[in-house]
Amino acid sequence: MGEPINGECASFANGGTIGFNCDSPERVHQFHDVAVVHGGKSIENPPGLRETAMGTLYLAYVRDPDGNKLCALHRPEA
Repeated sequence: MGEPINGECASFANGGTIGFNCDSPERVHQFHDVAVVHGGKSIENPPGLRETAMGTLYLAYVRDPDGNKLCALHRPEA
């Protein structure tokens, strides 16, 4: 758990993230789009490349209808 970036109190669904490893950027987009169609909410930035402490990642973040923060990620080949 970490400090929630939205300034709200930490809870089971805020301050923690459930991550899914994807085999391509297209799968990241598919994850994002399917989640939104099924009631999820796109959060943070649109799906795309991000420079992180773990290197360059292709990421998409959503909140599911129960409030859980989900992330799909792909690590491009260096």
